[in-house]
Amino acid sequence: MNRLNMKSNLMYLYLFAGLLLFSCQTARDTDAAKDESGEQSTVTEPQRVGMVTGLSPEKAEYYKELHADTWEGVLAAIRQYNIRNYSIYLQEIEGKLYLFSYYEYIGDDYDADMKRIAADTTTQRWWQETDPCQLPLPEALAKGEVWTPMEEVFHTD
Repeated sequence: MNRLNMKSNLMYLYLFAGLLLFSCQTARDTDAAKDESGEQSTVTEPQRVGMVTGLSPEKAEYYKELHADTWEGVLAAIRQYNIRNYSIYLQEIEGKLYLFSYYEYIGDDYDADMKRIAADTTTQRWWQETDPCQLPLPEALAKGEVWTPMEEVFHTD
């Protein structure tokens, strides 16, 4: 499979993040709650994001090693720009490896925060390590993306 050059790949990663806001079903419901003073306030639920991509069998162990010791700068950017409860899962299906990622976005400006993450130099270096491990699904590859957004069909707390 022909891979996009790294610079284009990083740009496309940013673009997919922005498109998630429009292509994924979101869960930005508000519930009434009382703050510490007893006054009524609005609590915004996190935006839940799920995505899928392939994983190169030859790079699977390296990908796991990277994530077993994720760089602190990458983790700091994730926290700073309002991503919480971030998980990546691995599953083999019909002899092919797939990654499923899930996170919750708790900020107020998803596009701006995704731009900030994409501009972070440590995160850019991290993607230079992780991108070659991933095998985008055909629909993502056609759009120059790595991860394919998934539609949320059920959620319960």
